[in-house]
Amino acid sequence: MKQFFKMFFASILGVFIATGCLVLLGIVMLAGMVASLDSSSTAYIPKAGEKVLKLSLAGAISETAPSNPFGALLSQNESLSLKDILTAIDVAKESDHIKGIYLDGSAVSTGWANRDLIRRKLLDFKQSGKFIVAYADNYTQGGYYLASIADKVFLNPQGAIILNGLSSSVTFYRGLFKKIGVEYEIFKVGTYKGAVEPFMLDKFSDANREQISSYQQSIWDNLTEDIAASRNLTVDGVNAIANEGMQYQTGAKIIEKGLADELKYSDEVEDYIKELAGIDADKKLKTIDVSKAVRMQKQDWKKNGTQIAVICAEGEIVSSEMSSYLGNSAVITEKFADELAKLKKDDKVKAVVLRVNSPGGSGFVSEQIWKQVRDLKKDKKIVVSMGNVAASGGYYIACAADRIIAEKNTITGSIGVFGMIPTFGGLYDKLDLTTDVVKTNTFADFGDLERPMRTDEKALLQSYIENFYDVFLTRCADGRSKSKDEIDKIGQGRVWTGEQAIGLGLVDEIGDLDHAIKVAAELAEIEDYSIKTVETSTDPISEYLKKQMGDIRSSIVREALGEDIRLFNSLKAIKYRRGVQALLPLEVEY
Repeated sequence: MKQFFKMFFASILGVFIATGCLVLLGIVMLAGMVASLDSSSTAYIPKAGEKVLKLSLAGAISETAPSNPFGALLSQNESLSLKDILTAIDVAKESDHIKGIYLDGSAVSTGWANRDLIRRKLLDFKQSGKFIVAYADNYTQGGYYLASIADKVFLNPQGAIILNGLSSSVTFYRGLFKKIGVEYEIFKVGTYKGAVEPFMLDKFSDANREQISSYQQSIWDNLTEDIAASRNLTVDGVNAIANEGMQYQTGAKIIEKGLADELKYSDEVEDYIKELAGIDADKKLKTIDVSKAVRMQKQDWKKNGTQIAVICAEGEIVSSEMSSYLGNSAVITEKFADELAKLKKDDKVKAVVLRVNSPGGSGFVSEQIWKQVRDLKKDKKIVVSMGNVAASGGYYIACAADRIIAEKNTITGSIGVFGMIPTFGGLYDKLDLTTDVVKTNTFADFGDLERPMRTDEKALLQSYIENFYDVFLTRCADGRSKSKDEIDKIGQGRVWTGEQAIGLGLVDEIGDLDHAIKVAAELAEIEDYSIKTVETSTDPISEYLKKQMGDIRSSIVREALGEDIRLFNSLKAIKYRRGVQALLPLEVEY
């Protein structure tokens, strides 16, 4: 009887597994058919009444969002990419069919450099004479920064606008680890390298506080100047408003301060937009989204001849075997170096634009990518375009380029390295655990986490960190035609904005990706060329499924911990970081 039940349940399990495989195969086949029918290469023709581009920027914006092969089947919206947003605005400007933009300014999850770029693109759109109308039930600070460019800024009568200024906060774990008997041995080079401070201090060091205040104020000055210019206010006036806690003020007060034009409900805003677009009042407002607008653009089918390749390095720099720990987060691995090597051999490609949006990470992987950038530079012109952040390892992979172009609010620099090793001796004591070891040589048990590190081990690892910092300085000095002493003075882990980095020689000029492409063409002395966008993902189905699993895990954690899950993410990151790290210490909060 026992054998019968064993066989019975084994059969049931086999049926479930087989059914699951068939369902997955069917989804993949259907996705392929849908993709063939709804290809992005198929031009979209606007239907009657579709005269307005609705720019809904809620959610995270990546440099290049992966295509969702199941989106059409599951009625899901594809992730927004910066490239598609900018293209959609350009299409709306040039199209005679589109009369204006309806900007949903509720929340935009991206860095200040990207927000500034989108805002400038919207400002360029206004030169066409077409309208921009912004509305939100509640504006986040980033959302309002974009919305302030609109001809009319509407707010729900019971809504709010957050405009408080910038802050940066970090959770410090030293006290927690002390309670449970865990101690971190810290090894670093860089007075300002703040990434290790949560594990060794109870608050920001004076040096770290100084650098945060410096780049934070630089970004805030740019934001207030832009908002003041768009809303006919003064910079001092914007700062005064920020000090009043506007998110807790009434709608009437917000109007009085000049942050919004009128209080309206969403249906009233749509009626207003229909009037501007020449749509009958009794008709429903039908809008075109970003994906449809992108498909309206004129296709450049030129595949042969001279090309400028654009390749994006986005995310933390990690080894391939560690990338799975980051779930659905974008990462840069050694495979990126392989893509650069392929471009070196491509005779059609005469210049390369490397778009960097990375806080850094593994020093070893950064070195491998740097080497390929240097080798590529011997045969082709290479220009770096910096996005929201290109710091630490992100700067490491950029420094060998012929030209470096950043946004004024780009976070860059952070030239410094660190390493951390946890020891659990105190925890073992609390649990009455003991260990013993038998070894043949002095450092045979190096890295034994059950005991404190010996003095000779600490000296060995600190020397290794210092040697790697010297290599980092050398790479930057060679790439920027400076001495190592000059780089060291502006290095030491110090973070700068792109605007600040110009005067330091870390960046050549301020500009966006389009400007970087033009500079690459000038350096390569080419005029007639096409753009080759390099896709770094070779298996879209696997990548998408991996992303969905990451989304599921994130949703479960977010449901349990709420929206503020920074502590969880920080602790999760501890377990996969290995070796020397060249990583940005923190993020600016919005």
